[in-house]
Amino acid sequence: MTASPSSDSWYQDAAAAQIKTERLHQAERLNGRVAMIGFVIGVLTEAISGHGIVSQITLGFFGGN
Repeated sequence: MTASPSSDSWYQDAAAAQIKTERLHQAERLNGRVAMIGFVIGVLTEAISGHGIVSQITLGFFGGN
């Protein structure tokens, strides 16, 4: 007995949805890790240079030394 294309389409749709969900989770995990690394770099730069995060982002144009 062979499966007809109509009865097999739900499986293909479910597999595609699972792949999309897994890729979304991987992308969000990577985005979170990059954000954490950026934050730590900003804090370390603040500790070394004495300039705050806002001063680092604006390159000192809006106040600070």
